[in-house]
Amino acid sequence: MIRFILVAATVIFYLILSIPVLIVQFLTGNKNRRLRDEQSISKVRWIFRIILFLAGVKITVKGKEKLPKDQAVLYVGNHRSYFDILVGYTTVPGLVGFVAKKEMERIPLLSTWMKYVNCLFLDRKNLKEGLKTILQGIEQVKNGISVWIFPEGTRNKQEDILELLPFKEGSLKIAEKSGCPVVPVAMTGTAEVFENHLPFIRPSRVTIEFGDPFFIKELEPELKKFPGAYVKKQIEDMLKTERSLQGIR
Repeated sequence: MIRFILVAATVIFYLILSIPVLIVQFLTGNKNRRLRDEQSISKVRWIFRIILFLAGVKITVKGKEKLPKDQAVLYVGNHRSYFDILVGYTTVPGLVGFVAKKEMERIPLLSTWMKYVNCLFLDRKNLKEGLKTILQGIEQVKNGISVWIFPEGTRNKQEDILELLPFKEGSLKIAEKSGCPVVPVAMTGTAEVFENHLPFIRPSRVTIEFGDPFFIKELEPELKKFPGAYVKKQIEDMLKTERSLQGIR
């Protein structure tokens, strides 16, 4: 419980004490949007690293050398925990924004920081609004800002890490229409930080592995029809290997 209190207090105090910073970021963004984005993600990565330290999370990164260094990408990952986002932001280079559920946009201060680090808010109940989010993602990638999606659509609560929820094919449209590479991402150990034993936060060894980037247009015709299923298979293979190495479920 002590770790939960420390993490919760850190988040609350940061959001409150960062109000003047948000004002400065707002003014900066009016003159130089790119500078605001770079400053914002630097600050968010800093506080995320502190939170991960307080939570006792130790991260092993695999395959980072595969990440393209000269262009934006679409990261596609499995989703088991809120800590997936913290791990993601602190392990990838450059500007990146996650696709989050629309409900997060209602949270004061937090939603402003999310916007400043290029998060997109997806209305899962409104197809028309969902399409707008995809179009925003396409534009974001074209502007050199990577996008991170969780095609399962929600946090997966299955006990077996290999039991992924069906991937929503529409989410891969960002890569298909922008022409950017897709990077499969497999994470293990994040649910063990918090979700598996609410409300306690416990130390965990987290592994994040980046798969081989690929372009949807270069896939075989049959695979090109269902790129979501293709990337899901890549993630499952990485999870299977990691499970055998760690002996996890």
